[in-house]
Amino acid sequence: MSVLFGREGASVAVADLNAERAEATAELVRAAGASAEVIVADAADEGASAEMFDSAAKALGGLEGVVMNLGIGAGLGIGGTSVEDWDRVMAVNLRSHFLGCKHGLAAMKEGGGAIVLAGSIASREVMPFPAYAASKAALEALCRQSAVEGAPKVRTNLLLPGLIDTSLGRLASKISPLRDQVIIPAGRQGTAWEVAYGALYLLSGESSYVTGQSLVVDGGLTVGPRVQA
Repeated sequence: MSVLFGREGASVAVADLNAERAEATAELVRAAGASAEVIVADAADEGASAEMFDSAAKALGGLEGVVMNLGIGAGLGIGGTSVEDWDRVMAVNLRSHFLGCKHGLAAMKEGGGAIVLAGSIASREVMPFPAYAASKAALEALCRQSAVEGAPKVRTNLLLPGLIDTSLGRLASKISPLRDQVIIPAGRQGTAWEVAYGALYLLSGESSYVTGQSLVVDGGLTVGPRVQA
């Protein structure tokens, strides 16, 4: 996403809990010919989140777009999910997005802009990671609320990727091998670039009449057959 936004002319602030990974992403953006700032912060911490937005606005001369692209999973099944697992997942996957909306709306209320939340089709499916799925499902309500409170200047939309071929996705397949046996009408898993282009659309002026909505990028998985004919 950061590289694509940079290619399209945006100045990017890359925020991550891990400074080394944030810098690696920023280097990719710079290699694409765009400017990138690095911010190290815990997006699930209230104070750190506020500082993150303040630093990004100062570094970029204001904010016009925010993408909350983060999430973790923990626990296997309800019986195998501890209270600590549940609370940690909810903090990273949901509290961080709430804080992103709160600070993003405040930062862009004058000049306008767009917020994109990163959800998952797990919010609409049964899967072995209940905390993850529940946290992603809650983002749909948060998206609608943020869209209403931000209107008409700040739009908020939700991106719902399906099975995506990333390092995290491959790790999930090792934990749950059935993941790679899911039937996808498109005949393959998606790529990170395809998800990034969805985020680009929701940030851009081309989606100026779209807010409070969910964009599903899943190759037809949620509407296709679940077994071979």
